[in-house]
Amino acid sequence: MGIGKLIEEVGGAVAAEQAAEAVDPNAGILAKGAAAVAGFMGAAKLSDTLEAHADAKRDGSQDAAQDAADASPNDASPEPK
Repeated sequence: MGIGKLIEEVGGAVAAEQAAEAVDPNAGILAKGAAAVAGFMGAAKLSDTLEAHADAKRDGSQDAAQDAADASPNDASPEPK
């Protein structure tokens, strides 16, 4: 786990706790704690999903570039006999 990922997760927890307090100023410690945990886990899941999507997109573009490089004009159509 990198420091950047930890900062994202803590930021998610803080934002969720502040949102819970904004919705219900009289929210108890249990509600704020639950919001913080949900924000922490949600930020982690979102970060993982975006990273996986970026990796898949990068792999797809590399595969397409490799396919284009492998295809040559002589291979595109057979010569007539």
